[in-house]
Amino acid sequence: MTRRLLLSFVPLLPVLRAAQDRVRGRLRQDASLPPAIILRDGNVVLLEGDGATAGVLRDTRLKDDDFEALGRFASPGRFVADPIHLRALFVHRGGRRLVVTYWCDVCAIRAWTPGPCQCCQDEMALDPRDPALPD
Repeated sequence: MTRRLLLSFVPLLPVLRAAQDRVRGRLRQDASLPPAIILRDGNVVLLEGDGATAGVLRDTRLKDDDFEALGRFASPGRFVADPIHLRALFVHRGGRRLVVTYWCDVCAIRAWTPGPCQCCQDEMALDPRDPALPD
């Protein structure tokens, strides 16, 4: 009976693994402190992620935006954002949820982290866009 009960949960495993946490607020933009998000209630949650995600979290162009990250809480005050390739970083502008991207007008190249264009080496512009649009 126990085995049958356990096997009944097997089809749910992908759904359970896909469950994500989210954190939303204002990015703390202080170079002397680790990246964090200030929640609406004033609490601070430290943000972690891969190298490309860390680049976005340190982008001062996002300091005034309503920011959201998807991932997992490692503890109540520490949040680990999903890897950059999962498109887990968003801003909310004008009532719309937009994925954070960067764009080079010269080369028409899109990137997911700030920095110079891989082609012309000009600085990429912040270009939040509708996540439903194709890459």
